[in-house]
Amino acid sequence: MRATITLNNKPVTVDFSKPIDISIPVVSGAANPVAWYLNPPKIEPVVEGKWVAAVAQGAVLNFNNIYYNPHAHGTHTECVGHITEKVHSINQNLKTFMFTAEVITLVPEPNNGDFVFTKKLAQRALQGKNPEAVVIRTLPNTATKKSRKWSHTNWPYLLEETAVFFRESGIKHLLIDMPSVDREEDGGVLAAHNAFWNTDGKIRMDATITEMIFVPHTVPDGSYLLNLQIASFENDASPSKPVLYAFE
Repeated sequence: MRATITLNNKPVTVDFSKPIDISIPVVSGAANPVAWYLNPPKIEPVVEGKWVAAVAQGAVLNFNNIYYNPHAHGTHTECVGHITEKVHSINQNLKTFMFTAEVITLVPEPNNGDFVFTKKLAQRALQGKNPEAVVIRTLPNTATKKSRKWSHTNWPYLLEETAVFFRESGIKHLLIDMPSVDREEDGGVLAAHNAFWNTDGKIRMDATITEMIFVPHTVPDGSYLLNLQIASFENDASPSKPVLYAFE
C-alpha cells in the first residue's frame, strides 16, 4: 500500500507495506530486557485447581496472565504523569499517532565518569531540522539491547541542556534506546524528563518520551514518518509499538 501525503505543503510518498518496527517485543523470562532492579516479566497460563489454560496441557484454549512493568520490561511510551504528583494518563494525552521523525545516531561523550549526550551532539545530528519526533540510536548498537540486563549499568543519558534543546526545537516526541533519558541513579532529579516536559513552566501535556527502542543498523539516519501506537492503559506509561516508514 503506497500513499501520497502532504508535509509542509509538499507531497511525499510512503509505502505502508514496508514498516520498520523499532519496538522490542516482550517475552517471558530471562530473554527479555530488564531495568530498574525488577525480575523478568512472566507470561503464563491461568491455573484453576488442576485445570491449566494451555492447549498443550489439555485445555481447549490458551489463556495467559502477563506480569509486566512498562518502565522496566521493554519499549514503552510515557507522558508527564510519570513524574508529577497527579498521575496523568498517557491514554488521555497522546491523541494523534502519526508524526514526522528524524532518526539520528549519537555517540555518548565521557563526562565525570559517565557517558552523556550533549546539546552540541544533538545539534550536529539534527542539522537544523525541526521534526515532530526524534529517534535516537546510540552507539555501540548491538542486538544485545533487546535482551540486556540494564540494572546497575549506569547507561548513557541526556544532559539537561540536550532535553531543553529538543524542547525548544519543537520536538514533541523523544525516542531513545536506553531505559531512561536520565541517569540511572541521580537522586531523583530527573533533569532531562523535567526539562523536556517543561515542568517548571507550561507543562507539555501532549509531549511523550519513549524508551527502550531498538533501531537496527540497516535503518539509515534521516527523515521518516513515525506511527507511535500505545495500548489503551489509563496509566502514566504504556507498552508501545513505534513504527517508522521511509519517504520515497
